[in-house]
Amino acid sequence: MAEQTPTMKKTLGLTGVTVNAMALIAPGAFLWITYQLQASNNGGDTDMWTGIVAALIVAFLTAIAFSEMARKYPEAGAGGSYYFAEKAFLDRDKASHQRYARIAKFLTGWAAHLFYWVYPGVMVAMMAVLVNYILSQFGVNLSIYMQILVAIVFSAIVGFIAVRGISGSTNVAIIINVVQLVSLVGFSVLAILFRLNNPLHATHWAHPTGFSIVFPHSLSAMLFQSTIAILILVGFESSTSLAGEAINPKRDIPRGVILSLIIQGLLAYLFEYFAANFAISEKLVYVGADGTKLTGMAAAAASGAPIGDLTRLIGDSMLGGNGFALMIVIAVTVALAVLGTTLAAMNTAVRISFAMAQDNEMPGLLGSLHSKHVTPHIAVWILVGVSAVIGSVGVLSVTALTGVTLASNIGTFALYAIICVLTFITFVGRTEFHSIKHAVIPILGFLGNIGMLVAVVFIGLTTPGVSQDATKMALYITIGWGVVSAIYLLWNSKVSGRHIVPPTELVKSAQNR
Repeated sequence: MAEQTPTMKKTLGLTGVTVNAMALIAPGAFLWITYQLQASNNGGDTDMWTGIVAALIVAFLTAIAFSEMARKYPEAGAGGSYYFAEKAFLDRDKASHQRYARIAKFLTGWAAHLFYWVYPGVMVAMMAVLVNYILSQFGVNLSIYMQILVAIVFSAIVGFIAVRGISGSTNVAIIINVVQLVSLVGFSVLAILFRLNNPLHATHWAHPTGFSIVFPHSLSAMLFQSTIAILILVGFESSTSLAGEAINPKRDIPRGVILSLIIQGLLAYLFEYFAANFAISEKLVYVGADGTKLTGMAAAAASGAPIGDLTRLIGDSMLGGNGFALMIVIAVTVALAVLGTTLAAMNTAVRISFAMAQDNEMPGLLGSLHSKHVTPHIAVWILVGVSAVIGSVGVLSVTALTGVTLASNIGTFALYAIICVLTFITFVGRTEFHSIKHAVIPILGFLGNIGMLVAVVFIGLTTPGVSQDATKMALYITIGWGVVSAIYLLWNSKVSGRHIVPPTELVKSAQNR
């Protein structure tokens, strides 16, 4: 008998699809792990919350586009956005349109890899920074070399879980999501009460009133903050790569995309970021290695874990001096969330690679499934190595960490903009075309994502310091990956004898056979 080729198992319902996407967004963890980046960059002291709102609007426009594509193509399997790109053109009637299918899916796959293959490395770096912070509270300060070792070990642990299958990842995600939501919402309530119960506790609050938090002060600052904030929101679309493992992908994938963003972005993060900004005053203190003393938002920008410092301050004030214990508990839940986020990102990344390898657009090794666990195991272990390298770079400085973060975000904006365009191309001229869902929303989503992409480059390059250096680093990574991808496309096309954009006559000839 012929040996049976392993195929992915359909085990996920709506809950499984949603929590896997939620795990990538991480319900609250980014409040801890990205607050320093936001505080240290353009407008962190004034427009952090409004930047999240701007990013959230663009994210919802994009999420609707993704959900419509997932509803149209429930057979996408692991391909997700990559599959959508090809079908958007192949399903058109004219050969002159169909000829662009390959280049469309290449551009989509390139953007998806810049996003998904850099993102786990960002999380690995953030875990190493978090572990160092927790240990430092017990008097143990890790050297850079030890932080790099933590990054490597953590990446390997995530890879081990990812190889064993999506069901195990889903169970981990459910537990982590519940723990995270409870702990970070609890912290947010304490943060608000901290200020309301102690109006004279400080003489200088970062925001004089709650209205100051939600009111935009500078357009450029808000836009640049939104380009960082997109990191805390991305992941809602990751469920589109789980269609091959979803029991009812046509129904559950579109719902999971929207539900995960509502729960994480609209409910959790807006509340948590308001609370954190509401509680920061000159009582938040950071003392540098050289003895320099910083307070307020400047302290948040310098500290490796400003939310941890704030938690300790609030706990000491409101819980009878138990701020240290409260901080350690929340830090551990954040570490669990980072594990879940990295795992979800890795699962999504290798499934996109798997789909491209099956389509002969990436090396065949990435399309190999494990005989027992039925996962793209070789792709997982390659990504483990890539994540370890990116994570090791990220722990070197806040500039390096911001740089790799922005590189991932550039891939995000490019992917999201492409999907918005593809949504319009897919539905325009068809009987199911809806002017709002398939034209107005995707066009606004496209403009929003392109606007944020331009903002991250222009504002970053014109803002001296961390923002400028990090933006340059992100551009180097983006350009480098683009060159590598283009070289592979040209080489692969030559070897396989395929056109990148075939002549219309050739497409018509193939149709007539």
